[in-house]
Amino acid sequence: MSKEKLSRISISLPETLLDGLDKMVSERGFESRSQAICDMINLQLNEHKAKQGNELMTGTVNLMYNHATPELQKKLHDLQFEFIDEVISSLNVNLTHTNTLSIILVQGPADKLNMIANKMISLRGVNYGRLLLNSSIIPPIHPFPHKRQANSPD
Repeated sequence: MSKEKLSRISISLPETLLDGLDKMVSERGFESRSQAICDMINLQLNEHKAKQGNELMTGTVNLMYNHATPELQKKLHDLQFEFIDEVISSLNVNLTHTNTLSIILVQGPADKLNMIANKMISLRGVNYGRLLLNSSIIPPIHPFPHKRQANSPD
């Protein structure tokens, strides 16, 4: 396996920031400061891409909702079907007699994923919701075939 070419940079930090970095490196188990800084840069680059709008991303919509709320489960299901090209899969776990955790795997342009997540999170009965995006993408999935016109040939 070939390794990516590395470049060396030099940075200057206030001592308190460096002390905090060293503490985090130790507590999180990084092998080096460089590894920790690469992790932080990747996180910032990912967040930047997520705000760019049309960047293709994969992510999860994490929802905690009260499944006893009338029509909520149907509305969530309908939204997932409406955006079937972006919604890849979902997992629902009943946590208590009223609370459900839903994890919905999504992929598509960041701005569209944000819009889908906002539609879900803003529904009455959703107690908590968050979209987590990642710049990695899963292998291509063919879009759901759209309904044929009634008079179009098969």
